[in-house]
This record gives sequence, C-alpha cells and structure tokens, in this order.
Amino acid sequence: MGMDSQELRRVMGHFATGVTVVTTRDKDGNPSGLTVNAFNSLSINPPLALICIGKAAECYSLFEESGVFAANLLSEEQEELSRRFATKGIEKFAGVKWRKGQNDVPLLDGAIGYIECKIINQYDGGDHTIYIGEIVNATAADDRPLLFFNGRYRRLSRQEE
Repeated sequence: MGMDSQELRRVMGHFATGVTVVTTRDKDGNPSGLTVNAFNSLSINPPLALICIGKAAECYSLFEESGVFAANLLSEEQEELSRRFATKGIEKFAGVKWRKGQNDVPLLDGAIGYIECKIINQYDGGDHTIYIGEIVNATAADDRPLLFFNGRYRRLSRQEE
C-alpha cells in the first residue's frame, strides 16, 4: 500500500521553509516565474543550488528553454507577492517592480536575496523536475524572511533577532 498523498502533504507541511519566487524568461526575454519552497543550497564548491518545478506549472517549459533561473528570497513583507506568483492564470508581473539580473532573469524588488543560476543538470522527480543550477551571482541583505509552516505563512518572532 502506497503513501496517502494528503497525509504526505500534511506531514511535509511540518517542515518549515523559506519562500522564494523562482523566475526565468522565455526566448524573447519576457519574464515568468512561480512561488517555490522546493529550493536548496546544494554545494559551496562548486557553487550549486537546486529547485524543483512541477510539471503542471504554466512556466514549466521555460526553464529548459532558457537554461537559467533566479531564486528571489522573499522578505516577510512580501506575502502578497508570494500569493500572486502561486496563482495560476494571471499576469504575474503586472504592476510588479523588477530588474534584469546577470543572466537577464527577473529579480524582484524588495527580496532579501537573489541567487542567479545557469542550469547544468536536470532530473526526473515524479511530478516535478529537479534542476541543478550553477550559481553565477548571489546577494543578500539583512532583513526578515518570509516563512511557510503547516500550511500558513509565518514570521520570525522578535526574540529571534
């Protein structure tokens, strides 16, 4: 008997994560992206990160097409931005301030950090694809992160500082 998918989702929700909007571009340079919590540092030497993108995501094909991505690490003030990029069927960049990064990927204003990558490998991961990216640029500011735990957005308590 296999693992019940609803129970697995419930259990995995007990692992607190940071919240990112992973962005990429199409062949014409148009921005695209989605909210992702399946992002990790993979290696310092060489500098590598990984993301997992659902095969049903509207922008799924653009990751292979562009060969680049950026993980925008969201601040606690960007919950609405996270919700926006998690919503299907809308123009996610309408009214959103951003600039082009080193690989012409969108970097969202107000994020506490950016990790820009060139995709060097990809692996099948069931209903997701695991992309390994070589980090070509990274920057971060001292600010408070947006967190996700048990199905809700969370904030660090002031005692954590």
